[in-house]
Parts: sequence; C-alpha cells; structure tokens
Amino acid sequence: MKPKLIAVVGTNASGKSGLGVELAARRNGEVISADSRQVFRRLDLGSGKITPEEMRGVKHHLLDVREPGEFFSMKDFQQLAYAAIDDIRARGKQPFLVGGTGLYVACVTEGYVLSEIEPDLAYRNELEKLETPELYRMLMEKMPDAQVDSPNNRNRVMRLLERIEAGDMHRAAPQPRYDVLKLGVTWDKKTLDARIDERLERRMREGMADEVRGLLEAGCPREFLYKLGLEYRFLCRLVDGEFASEKQMCEELARAIKQFARRQMTWFRRDKTILWLDMAGDPVGQALEAVDAFLAGA
Repeated sequence: MKPKLIAVVGTNASGKSGLGVELAARRNGEVISADSRQVFRRLDLGSGKITPEEMRGVKHHLLDVREPGEFFSMKDFQQLAYAAIDDIRARGKQPFLVGGTGLYVACVTEGYVLSEIEPDLAYRNELEKLETPELYRMLMEKMPDAQVDSPNNRNRVMRLLERIEAGDMHRAAPQPRYDVLKLGVTWDKKTLDARIDERLERRMREGMADEVRGLLEAGCPREFLYKLGLEYRFLCRLVDGEFASEKQMCEELARAIKQFARRQMTWFRRDKTILWLDMAGDPVGQALEAVDAFLAGA
C-alpha cells in the first residue's frame, strides 16, 4: 500500500493554512507548504505566509528555502516535497500538504514525471523581455491546442514555450507515490470577497508596502517581483508612482485577487476527488472525520 498523504487546498483567503495547522496539531502531523511564493525568504506579508504564532508549534516545511530572485522550479518543489514527506513519515508523523498553487499540489499528489532537461536561461531571458500577450501569441502559433487556464497566466505560458524550445513536449505517465485524501476549502462569492478585502487591508496595515520597498532597496530584482504577480506586481507599481493613491492601488489589487481566486477554483474544480468542506457548518469536524476514516483505511 502507498503511504498516506493528506492535502488541504483552496483559494486565497479561504483559511486553508489555519485548517492545515488544526488538522496537523490534532493528528500528529507536520505541514508541507505548497505555495510558489512562500518558498522565498522575506516574502512574508505579500505572499500571505503563515506566521510562527499561527503555526501553533506545528512544524512547517518548504517555507523560506530560497533567496528572492533565485531560480526555483516545479521540479525543485517536487523533489523537496518528496524529501520532506519521507522525513516526516520516518519520524512517525503524518504529512499534510497545504497550499493553493495547483501545479505544486498536483505534481506531488499525482506524481508528475518531470523533465531532467536543464532550463535554457538565455532563452528564458529573451522571453522575459516580452509582454504576456506577445508570449501567448507566440505559444498559439507554435501550439494552437496548448492547455492554458488563462492567456494571462504568464508563468504557464513561458513554461510551455520553454518546453517547446527544448523539444520536451512528451510527458511520461504520472507515477503517484501516495494514497491521497484531498480536502477543499472555499466560501461563497460574497463571503470570500469580504475575506479577501479584510485580509488585504490587514496586510497593508502591517506593512506590506514597506516589505516591497525593503526588498527593492536590498537589491531584489524588480523583474523577479513582477513575475510573482498580484501583490508584488501592484506594490512595485505603487512604489514607481503608477497609482494616484494607495487607495486606488488597493481597490485594483483587491479586484485582481478576487479574479485570481476564481481561476484557482476553476483549476481545483476539475479534480473530482477533492472533498469540499462545508465552511458554514463544522469544517474541522467534517475534515477530522474524513481524515480518521482515510487513515484507518476506510
């Protein structure tokens, strides 16, 4: 039988991190973060990184494993996640994979067999010079049937162009390593929008704009922050004086985060194996019941 892995997935501001901590604390577990921005040090408020206080003593893995600007791929994440899961299990604890980066979750839970071809950094640098619509136009010319959730998904479009350039479009059949229970966390549109607004206001009060200013002053490449999208891109634009006021920036950023949350849900809804929790009821109780049945082999 495959080792058991529990995944907690969901949209921005849904409360998945808190639920992951709650479940891990109650079921002798540790958390592997599945977030493409939280792997970087000093990207805390902008990425919504869980704080030491919020961890409540539950050990977390794959936070702060790279410096801002360093290269980090899905393959890097997969390798580190596999190692963390093996380490957690070797110590007699239960691994919980928690996060909202769909590809990061899928590459571990589905067992993607990822290419060993090293990235062509020169080609990547050429792509970085182009705007996202131009990149998408290039992709459609080269591969009209490319699977892209949105033409604005810059990272996905660039990855596909790089794979085409490298002649690496054949993907081997997945080799899943784990028996996985997937728990989903989200809310109705009105509630989720309110949670996104509250979370953004709180992070701005706590100094999210100052975090970005500090990163730029410390030499973090502006292009790197732009690639991270959402908060980091908007805050760079604020620092550059592209908004009339901080209020205008927050309003536009809130709309962008809500749109992104919708795209996250579109991604996760494709997976019919996810058990979506009733957040208006007793989500912790429902989750614990599912976890206990899963671990017992039911």
